[in-house]
Amino acid sequence: MKIRESVFCDTSFFIRLLDKNDPLHRNAGGYFKYFTENGFPLLISTIAIAEYCVRGKIIDLPLRNLQIVPFNLDHALRTGEFSKTIFENKNRLDLNQRSIIPNDTKLFAQADTEKSVQYYLSSDTESFKIYNLLRKESDPKFEFINLSSPFDIQFGILNL
Repeated sequence: MKIRESVFCDTSFFIRLLDKNDPLHRNAGGYFKYFTENGFPLLISTIAIAEYCVRGKIIDLPLRNLQIVPFNLDHALRTGEFSKTIFENKNRLDLNQRSIIPNDTKLFAQADTEKSVQYYLSSDTESFKIYNLLRKESDPKFEFINLSSPFDIQFGILNL
């Protein structure tokens, strides 16, 4: 039986989706609508929920449209592998006023470990730099989608 492809959503996606004044709100809404209408399960990590709740409230999240993914042992083991790769190659990263954030690595490890995940949805350009390093060194199985590109451009479809 084929596993239904899913989308792993990071904290920045929900911040943009839920803030109507955010410049990427429209793009986030487009992805949310596209994925939900096309039957893609949307996954959120307990780590992303914790990050979101620093400034937001859990009741603001569209939980009925989300599958919550707790951080588990398999995720921890993959995080160790990813972290080792990142720290061994950190001189190749050009991060703007930011150290390597452990939560980014944990979220990537969760996305990579969950068998159904095809896409990782984020607007975090610094996180994308870490993903690119991992792609060269560890080959994560998911594709990073940056919210700065609208869904119709990303997937080459007409948004009528």
